[in-house]
Amino acid sequence: MNWHNKSAEFALAWHKSDKGRGLQAAQVKSRLQEHGRNVIQGRREAPLIVRFFAQFNNFMVIVLLFAAGLSYVAGRMHGEESLAEPLVILAIVVLNAILGLVQESRAAKALAALKQISQPEAKVLRDGQAMVIKVEDIVPGDIVYLETGDIVPADLRLVSAVNLKCEESALTGESAPVEKDADAIVAESAPLGDRINMVFSGSSITYGRGRGIATGTGMGTEMGKIASLIMGEKAPETPLQRKLAETGKILGVAALIICAIIFAIGIYRQIPPMEMFITSVSLAVAAIPEGLVAIVTIMLAIGVTRMARRSAIIRKLPAVETLGSATVICSDKTGTLTQNRMRIVEISAGSGSLRHDSPMGVDIIKLGALCNDSSVNEGQVMGDPTEAAFITSLLEYGLDKSCLEDEKQRIAEIPFDSKRKLMTTVHRDAAGFMSVTKGAPDVLLGRCTHYFENGKVRAMTTLRRNEILRHVGKMAGRALRVLAVSFRRLDAAPQGLQFDSLEENLIFMGLVGMMDPPRPEVREAVATCKMAGIRPVMITGDHPQTALAVARSIGIGFGYGDVAVTGEDIAGLSQKELESVVEHSAVFARVSPEHKMRIVKAYQKNGHVVAMTGDGVNDAPALKAADIGCAMGINGTEVAKGAADIVLTDDNFATIVHAVEEGRGILTNIRKAVHFLLSSNIGEIITIFMAVMLGWQVPLLAIHLLWVNLVTDSLPAIALGLDPVSDNIMQGRPKTSRTGLFNRKLWQRIFLEGAMIGMLSLIAFGVGVTYFDMGDSVAYGRTMAFATLSISQLVHAFNMRSETSILRIPIFENRYLVGALFIGIALQASVISFAPIAGIFRVVPLPAEGWLVVAALSLLPIIIVEIEKFLLYPKTSQIKSH
Repeated sequence: MNWHNKSAEFALAWHKSDKGRGLQAAQVKSRLQEHGRNVIQGRREAPLIVRFFAQFNNFMVIVLLFAAGLSYVAGRMHGEESLAEPLVILAIVVLNAILGLVQESRAAKALAALKQISQPEAKVLRDGQAMVIKVEDIVPGDIVYLETGDIVPADLRLVSAVNLKCEESALTGESAPVEKDADAIVAESAPLGDRINMVFSGSSITYGRGRGIATGTGMGTEMGKIASLIMGEKAPETPLQRKLAETGKILGVAALIICAIIFAIGIYRQIPPMEMFITSVSLAVAAIPEGLVAIVTIMLAIGVTRMARRSAIIRKLPAVETLGSATVICSDKTGTLTQNRMRIVEISAGSGSLRHDSPMGVDIIKLGALCNDSSVNEGQVMGDPTEAAFITSLLEYGLDKSCLEDEKQRIAEIPFDSKRKLMTTVHRDAAGFMSVTKGAPDVLLGRCTHYFENGKVRAMTTLRRNEILRHVGKMAGRALRVLAVSFRRLDAAPQGLQFDSLEENLIFMGLVGMMDPPRPEVREAVATCKMAGIRPVMITGDHPQTALAVARSIGIGFGYGDVAVTGEDIAGLSQKELESVVEHSAVFARVSPEHKMRIVKAYQKNGHVVAMTGDGVNDAPALKAADIGCAMGINGTEVAKGAADIVLTDDNFATIVHAVEEGRGILTNIRKAVHFLLSSNIGEIITIFMAVMLGWQVPLLAIHLLWVNLVTDSLPAIALGLDPVSDNIMQGRPKTSRTGLFNRKLWQRIFLEGAMIGMLSLIAFGVGVTYFDMGDSVAYGRTMAFATLSISQLVHAFNMRSETSILRIPIFENRYLVGALFIGIALQASVISFAPIAGIFRVVPLPAEGWLVVAALSLLPIIIVEIEKFLLYPKTSQIKSH
């Protein structure tokens, strides 16, 4: 139905909804069953069987399976029964596919859970009560409240609108906000951009407030119609995942070249071609780190869960890895660094203080309570903390806001805007009409032509204005947040609200000073930032003196010689000059959202990774521009949350620091897993390559390589991802992507440790061939090489837990890694000692002295890597660090 061509009353009647009470619970339940949840459907997940066979969509795996089949046919042609080995190869490949499927499923479930915990909410009217629900629970006929900063949750036919403007560029391409009119009835053929009595799902409210009845939800919205055409895109990989995928491809190509060389040399050495071919292909399958991206996705998902427990909801997966590299945290003051519990502690007429119960003091509070969107619900004051402070004071006088509003009925308003730093309401009373304006003292005083004193209105002079501003400075110097209150009598109700006419020629009434104490945990969080090489920066719209007083009390800044850089200062600076200023500044006051954007870009230009907090509609560009946008979960608008990477459910600065700590831990664990996987894979390549180059028998068969890949690659790597975050992870500067994961020193260690594992396996092979001549010395050599390669990799995983000595780290601290070690050893011992399986793997049971040699060689990685760490990190080799 074309709801834009119908009246609001018709829409209400058609949906059997009541403007004053909304839907009833029974109606909601039946409509939820009829229309489904209010969600945009993505692309359907492929069936399990399809996803399973997709695991075999790998050229090398296909070649391996073909070679195993060819080996069986060749064996039959020569009269050999060789079905066992091809079947085991097939079984191992299938097990690898199952493991890959499980990893992918876990990652997909984690990402789905991420979407669940970051679901937006909306305010609706049901059974006569205003309530906040998940957007997905909205049904056709729901009455939805709209306020500045909200994301429209469904297609709505407006029922009421007060100065409502909506930004619909996602649907119409028109970037300018559209002014809405609930009373309009639009032509049936009107395009979306001209339907001024409708708001559409996914658009954002940039101004004003209103209510609307849901006429379309989920795939029935205009946004849903577009989504049905594209059916959702696959979630993009994070930069780290892309980097790992590229690295995997490079290593894969290198592995294929080496395997081709090994095959050619093997043929030259007259090793049976089929055996050499299967060995080379198996080595390629084992050596190519195709599981890297999946394992990293699981680690990132684990990080998301950890952060959610600490009140940081990750909306975009790349934020997890970016957090660990943050070097600057730009934070708002109110509610993030402070408790956001404002209380009026001082009232002034502009010079000196007034008693709170004085007639003048009460009048100032009354005006502030009129120009106010806070409300009282069951004795609790609800709304913005600054506005709520006026209502709290009003209640202390024994006055009621609703009675006050009955006397002076609000008929129009100009909502607060961070650019104007003012809010204005228009009221009708017994004497006619009046406007009340409150806001920043320096801005409001510039619009006042008179002031109220001793019951009389006097002309505002420059001397008087400067006197008031000096008093504002004194109040702000005591860390008070200062607001000015003014009024103006009007001859008639204004038509077509204009800022210039309503917010000019005002009569200054007085000042109120509010105290919002710092959060108790913030000082420690700021100290942690400094210890971690992260610069905490305060960016606020508050008065410079107030900002500096709070900053000094919590340790932000360089010292008591600090000055606050103001928005006015920034406006007078070129971007190049600002880039120099930000390096020596930690407090920015009286800034607008545009200034925030410039500050973020200046830090980024200087090479910093910037985290930025914000809560308003106008903060969205700065949140998007920052490397990590952090929206406020309690006081943040839906627009800000939509632009952010992280939502802080407690609006707390300390939560950002905790999230950075988790981010560093995740990056460190990913580094450990990558280090382990690549050094192990290189060890396998070196074992075969050196044996062939030396003219030895091949020390490892195809089935051995595939088994090692199955047992040692997945469990220890995932266990390393669960390594506890180190106590000293926040000591020292963050590692960026340029210097952290893929630096040259890491690559040197990977190759050296890979060579170590390869050489230990070759030594085991040589010992087995030389000292265990019991009929088939090669079989003994291969068995020892097989056992040493597998167990030494499991042991080597413990070396990854620290870049320095692991000798002082509790071994059972990571019980997952200990479990992976014991499971791996048990499986390896079973393959060698259980005769039926040993026959399939072409290994032989080892005598006790053989196992002693394997144990000694497998433990050597700990000793060798400890020496390596001591040489690389002589000063820190004894520090407990993981």
